[in-house]
Amino acid sequence: MPDATPRSLSGEDPLSGGRPLRITRWGEAVLHRPTRPVVDFDAGLLELVRDMFATMATADGVGLASTQVGDDRSFFVFRCPDADQRLHVGVVCNPVVELPTGPGRHLVGDEEGCLSLPGAYATLARPDRAVCRGQDQTGVPVEIVGTGLLARCLQHETDHLAGTVFGDRLSGRLRQKLQADHAAVAYRYPDDWPITPKADFDPARSA
Repeated sequence: MPDATPRSLSGEDPLSGGRPLRITRWGEAVLHRPTRPVVDFDAGLLELVRDMFATMATADGVGLASTQVGDDRSFFVFRCPDADQRLHVGVVCNPVVELPTGPGRHLVGDEEGCLSLPGAYATLARPDRAVCRGQDQTGVPVEIVGTGLLARCLQHETDHLAGTVFGDRLSGRLRQKLQADHAAVAYRYPDDWPITPKADFDPARSA
């Protein structure tokens, strides 16, 4: 099957020309309910894809789900290295992730964060390999084989589209710590971040 290298409806590069959007935060309803399938692969979808790539780049992320910009359709964008540090860039609509089972299943506990809870990280065990199948923004079938960080990214973003944030996979104690870590740095992230850049200082302490 084709890889997920983005192709434009008009022949233009869907990675460029977008504008950053506000990233939704944990607790907002759109992040905690399942998405609906993408059925129209049109110019409106391409425009949002461009904006999501711009948003992800501005926020220094490796993946971004539609719900993280307030859209309830099932798709995500990514720009992420695999275990061999090969960079993969793409769009996946209506994704389905296949994870190893049985003897081939190998869990790796690694630090994970979320642009919708910026500044906070926790260790979460996930399979070190994932295969994601879906369609690109033009409706063409794609398949991505992910290892390393890319495998984690594919699972994290697909979780978002099911209404699951990674904190839902943590124990209550770890989730509380994660929320506390976010609260400690929340002053750096304006409500419309990353449209407004994060602060490099605490305004209260500099007053």
